Amino acid sequence: MATSIADLASSEVRPDSPVTAGAGPIEMSVDDLDKHIETLMKCELISEQDVKSLCSKAREILVQEGNVQVIDSPVTICGDIHGQFYDLMELFKVGGQIPDTNYLFLGDFVDRGFYSVETFLLLLALKVRYPDRMMLIRGNHESRQITQVYGFYDECLRKYGSAAVWKACTEVFDYLSLSAVIDGKAFCVHGGLSPSIQTLDQIRVIDRKQEVPHDGPMCDLLWSDPEDSSVGWGMSPRGAGYLFGADVVKTFCDTNGVDLICRAHQLVMEGYKWHFNDSVLTVWSAPNYCYRCGNVAAILELDEQLNKEFTIFEAAPQVGCTFYKPKTRLAK
Repeated sequence: MATSIADLASSEVRPDSPVTAGAGPIEMSVDDLDKHIETLMKCELISEQDVKSLCSKAREILVQEGNVQVIDSPVTICGDIHGQFYDLMELFKVGGQIPDTNYLFLGDFVDRGFYSVETFLLLLALKVRYPDRMMLIRGNHESRQITQVYGFYDECLRKYGSAAVWKACTEVFDYLSLSAVIDGKAFCVHGGLSPSIQTLDQIRVIDRKQEVPHDGPMCDLLWSDPEDSSVGWGMSPRGAGYLFGADVVKTFCDTNGVDLICRAHQLVMEGYKWHFNDSVLTVWSAPNYCYRCGNVAAILELDEQLNKEFTIFEAAPQVGCTFYKPKTRLAK
């Protein structure tokens, strides 16, 4: 559970409190964490053993969070990143650095971009260092099956010489929350709604510590999309999840007392897009997606009164980019 900014200092990791990696003897001090963050901020790799320790501590933190994270405003909401590291740096530049800004990332940290390893490990290190200021939920690409096709697995092999780092990271995926609610009024999820879910309590009882199933409520939350011309439920062309219409959204919002559904999952050329009379919002935070789509990106800042302010940003220079091109498929 996140608290307001005024109350966060007491919950941050302190230099005199070592961070233990799981049940083993490995410990990480805050100095170690800060060094990892400094290294990753330069788009440089940390050692395989440090990755394993970081992932172990991250699981320890994430397992304490519910399927529906309860978050207090103010908070800045970010959509898909997809391994575009230098664009993530631009996001922090325009949105504010941690710990000065609270962030909620809506998943899809990896795949397609050239720096999925550095991107995910940096977000994870920031989560461990500032657990109540960096909130992460799961996207459909936080999946073993998907990452073996769309780049992250191959990137781990290329950069570390084995699948050990990929395995450690995918174990963390299973512990990521499925959704969040901000001030009880804004429901945040990667994909969308599910015909199997009418209430937030039904999300809270899902066993999330598993690979993303091919169907069912957990799959739907990560894969579904709003369809502006649709009523009710429709089959998704993605092959997973559903298309849902305005009537479905109204029923869900009325039942759960929320005013807004904020999600990511779909490329939006203008960075964000409203659906269904401003009751659903898509936020996209990977500019010039796949280094060729030409789109801008957006983040959404919600203040203490849930007033909305969008920040639009363009792609950053790809400093030192080798332009290694993993297999990419834009269908999903």
